[in-house]
Amino acid sequence: MSWDWDDSTLAALERFLAARGLGEAPPRPRRIGEGHSNLTYLIDVRGGQAVLRRPPPPPVPKGANDVLREARVLSALETQDVPTPRVLAIAQAGEALDVPFYVMTHIDGHIVTDVFPGAFDAARDGPAMTFGLANGLARLHAVDWRACGLGEFGQPKDFNTRHIRRLEGLMSVFGAPAPGLVEMAAHLSATAPPESGETIVHNDFRLGNVIWSRAAPARLMAILDWELATIGDPLFDLGYAVCCYPARGEPLNPTQELSAALLAEGVGARDHLIAHYAAQTGRDVSRLDWYVAMAAWKLAVLYDYQHRLARDAYYADATQAPRFLATAQRFARRA
Repeated sequence: MSWDWDDSTLAALERFLAARGLGEAPPRPRRIGEGHSNLTYLIDVRGGQAVLRRPPPPPVPKGANDVLREARVLSALETQDVPTPRVLAIAQAGEALDVPFYVMTHIDGHIVTDVFPGAFDAARDGPAMTFGLANGLARLHAVDWRACGLGEFGQPKDFNTRHIRRLEGLMSVFGAPAPGLVEMAAHLSATAPPESGETIVHNDFRLGNVIWSRAAPARLMAILDWELATIGDPLFDLGYAVCCYPARGEPLNPTQELSAALLAEGVGARDHLIAHYAAQTGRDVSRLDWYVAMAAWKLAVLYDYQHRLARDAYYADATQAPRFLATAQRFARRA
């Protein structure tokens, strides 16, 4: 997946920024991040730098890569007790580029994946990061989503059941589903717990989608990548975070590999993440293993779909979906 700026698109962006009081010099877009969905660029604006988010080049699956939806969530959260970038400008498709995009503030900090930055010490900052993740998720789930303008944003009723059905449809797009996916879907449907509530759900909450302070001690500065956000069962978010949180002695799935810094000696175990979240929210997490299995199965379905689509080299590894399925099976046995 690639897309390059040319003279025409650069000029259109410069005009767009100038019209909104953000222009001062050529924007000089530079690709940042290692995401495999929306494209993210650091740009120069009046007074410093900002971040531009746009979808990948077409074809884009229906309902995917919705940057305007992402911008709406960020705008709604601007006045809430949730650390997020601030939206500076939004463009509809055809307004400047042939696709929609938005511009947000640039948060200067560390995005941590497989190793700790030099300023951090695992024994000192690792526990703070585990708590920070739990605290960030708890603060998000405490937001009154109706009061902040997201009353029509999602359909929380039967969130988990609809989630499973939608993914079951995706499993068969390219023919027979990969081995094990159908059986896991049936198991999840048969054992689904009552839903734990209705909150904003980030839907991709993990270590690589947050920004930490530049200097120690580690502080959560911003939660990123809101394109999948909706209204639903908050424990799905926690289950997803646990699915992506590696544990020593267990085989790693792909998102756990992207969070391998959490394996360092002294970092809080994922049980600490769960305990911190439960203490702050008061939610019953006794059925959390089902949600972890659900999240891992979802990722297995999505990675299998992307592998068969053969559009992005990152998904070329045929072992990715089976490794997520193995995580789902391990937690399903405990649920």
